[in-house]
Formats: sequence, C-alpha cells, structure tokens
Amino acid sequence: MTDVLSRLRAALGDRVDASETARQAARADKSGHAAAGTPLAVVHAASVADVQQTLRIASETGTPVVPRGAGTGLAGGANTGAGEISLSLRAMDRILEVRADDLLAVVEPGILNGDLNDALAAHGLWWAPDPASRAISTVGGNIATGAGGLLCAKYGVVRDAVLGLDVVLADGRLLHLGHRSVKGVTGLDLTSLFIGSEGVLGVVVGATLKLRRLVPGQVHTLTATFPDVRTAAAASAAVTAAGIQPSIMELMDATCLAAVHRLLDLPAADPHAAQLTIQTDGAASAAEAAAIADVLRAHGGTVQVSADRDEGERLLQIRRSMHPAMETLGTTLIEDVSVPRSRLAEMFDEIARVEREHGVVIPTVAHAGDGNLHPNFIFDGPEVPAAIWDAADDLFHAALRLGGTLTGEHGIGVLKRRWLTDELGDDQWRLQRQIKDVFDPQGILNPGKVFAP
Repeated sequence: MTDVLSRLRAALGDRVDASETARQAARADKSGHAAAGTPLAVVHAASVADVQQTLRIASETGTPVVPRGAGTGLAGGANTGAGEISLSLRAMDRILEVRADDLLAVVEPGILNGDLNDALAAHGLWWAPDPASRAISTVGGNIATGAGGLLCAKYGVVRDAVLGLDVVLADGRLLHLGHRSVKGVTGLDLTSLFIGSEGVLGVVVGATLKLRRLVPGQVHTLTATFPDVRTAAAASAAVTAAGIQPSIMELMDATCLAAVHRLLDLPAADPHAAQLTIQTDGAASAAEAAAIADVLRAHGGTVQVSADRDEGERLLQIRRSMHPAMETLGTTLIEDVSVPRSRLAEMFDEIARVEREHGVVIPTVAHAGDGNLHPNFIFDGPEVPAAIWDAADDLFHAALRLGGTLTGEHGIGVLKRRWLTDELGDDQWRLQRQIKDVFDPQGILNPGKVFAP
C-alpha cells in the first residue's frame, strides 16, 4: 500500500489526497451507507491523463479503484473502502465544445447538471435529463447511474441524451465510443452499455451530449389534491391513457407532502391528501393543461392551474425538497422501483400492505409520468435494521410481480445487489458478470458493486 501511494504521488503530486478528512468523506454517498474501511487516498483527477495514470498504477499493482463524482448517489455505488483508491472526477468540469447547429455539447464528467444547463441557456439549448439533484449532481454521475428525473416522461432519460463517451479502461487505455452524428449503428452499441454501468466497466472522462432547443411558449403548472394517494395514482394513469403528454407529472403522498410543508414553513397540508404537480410546455401548453385539468377533476381532484413560470418553479420546489424533508423524519433509506404506469395505483396498494404487515411507515413520491416510485423507509440509528430490509424485500418483489423493475434511476450499487438475480435470472446475471470480466479482467473497477461477491 505504501508503494501504491508513493507511485501515485510521484505521478500526480498534490492531486493525491491521503488526509483523514478526504478519506472519510469518500466512504459514503447520500444513500446513508458507508464502506467498512477507509480508502488509501483520494485522487482528484484534473485531466484524462491523470485518470489514465491512476488506472495504470492500479492495474500494475492490483489496487481497486472507485470512480466518484459529487457523491450524491443513493445506492452506495461510489463508496470507497479499505485498500481502494477513490478516483474523483469532480475537478474535470469544463464544457469543451457547444455546437448549436448540431445540437450537441462535449463536456467533462465533473460538471454539475444545473451548471451545464445554465451555460447552455445562453445558446438557446438545454440537456434534458433533470434529476431532482440537478443542482448538486454531476453529468458523469448521471451517466454512470443512468439517471432520470422529473422531465423524462416527455424528454427521455440520460440514455436518450448521450451520443458518445470517452472512457478509460482498467488498464489505462482510452476509448472513444459512439458518434457525433444523429444516426450511428456501426458495431455493438458500447456507449449504451456504459450508461448505467456504475463504474464497473470503465471510467467516463468525457461525454458528447445530445441537446434540445429551449421549448418556446408558455408553461402551465397544475396542482391537484386528492383524498388519498391511490386516487391520485389512478388519476395520473388516466392522464397518460388520455394521450396527453405533460412535461412533468409528480405525485406526493400525504406523509411526504406534510413533511415538505413543515420544512418550507408552508401552511399545513391536509393529513390525508395526496398531490399531483403537473406541468405542460410548448405551443399546446394551455390546451393540454385544460385537458389534463378535466381528466383530474373527473377522477376526484381539486385542481388549480397557473401560467406564471415563477409560480411553477415554486410549486416544483415543493417536490424537489422531498429528500431534505425526509431527513427531518429520521434516518432514511430512499428506494427506487418502477412499474408500468397503468399499475401505479396497484403499487401504492402494495406499499400500503407492506406498511401494515411490517409495521413501518413508507412515505412515497413518484414520477407518475413514467411509473417510477421512490418509497422512503424511515428508521432510527445509522444502520438499516433487518426489519426495514425485510419490508424492502417485500416491496421489491411486489414491484417485480407487477411487471416492474428494482431501480428506475438510482442504480444497484451496494444496496440492491442481493436482489439482482431476482430480476435478471441466473443466466443473464452470469452473462453480465462475464461482460464485466472482459473490460476489467483483474476485477479492480468498483469491486463489490452491482454484482454481489
């Protein structure tokens, strides 16, 4: 270990941080889970060459490397433990190129999602993936986890918004994947393979992003309250079934709504009411908002509509404040399952059943426009109790029974690896593990993540 550190320092100088503060910070992300030990050091890469040098040394010495962005992940995927190098890409935060005529940008992985879109706005452009953590999460982290967000029902997830990637492999080789053209089907689609791969195949050091022009016209924001969350979920499915495509459709149950109102010092919410927050945009925004309001009222909703953009952002801030609001209730395990949109109400029935049978409270929000739910398990203390994992296990299998998936956007990381074969099956699990071995034959890239030992 001393030899590894000395080699890193000789090659990278003060970009190698072995301080106790840095090493402790690299053990955890926002999931509440932390690695058992502390890493050897944190390498603050400033260039592609820094990443290559780090991985060459790691490969030659058999030292595990864990890539890391802003540490905002919710599955433990960037947590770094004993004997491992934490490879931070956060300092690589430049926009290298913007081509408005080709609707693309080339960026480094450490740029924050929100900062990127602030810069693109001057060109009349934006990058569509819109995680609730956009102000604090990096584009590289978004790519590594296959992030989604509030806008993805209409504008797609990260996988739909990346044209190409620059990737450094475990042995230090640099690959240029994908293309700059709109179309491109040469060979196997390795770009898509790396999106959502959580750092187990290689380290993303650059991305060619597919952009959109800023949407012209008005934005309309609807808020609709319902007597219970199941009714709200059924109403959201009815909007989808009616063929109307809002840009945002978010659902908060009563417990979430009450916690956010307390956090933001808003008037107390109805203790039983659930709320849908829906936004329409573009030339048909007003007509779509009116049509959605009719559907919601027909399903028992009390609806308000605003054409004020600032008011719309204020209303969406209520949804984006969900995570800090949950932290006021206790230690939180923030989970992430998806089901077909037509079965969203049934999934809320399953959550209510899990609450009753396991004696737990599970405040839940949902990206109702695409069927992605975030159940929050609240408990006391730093470690997730066995009883909470039992309840989560029941909930995960309920999502699978409804034709859903274990994770819509957070990834597997450490926290969900034990359930991976329940969804994939043994054959697909082995095939995916073999693919990792092709890219990382020594097994030094993010070991123990995604695939259980």
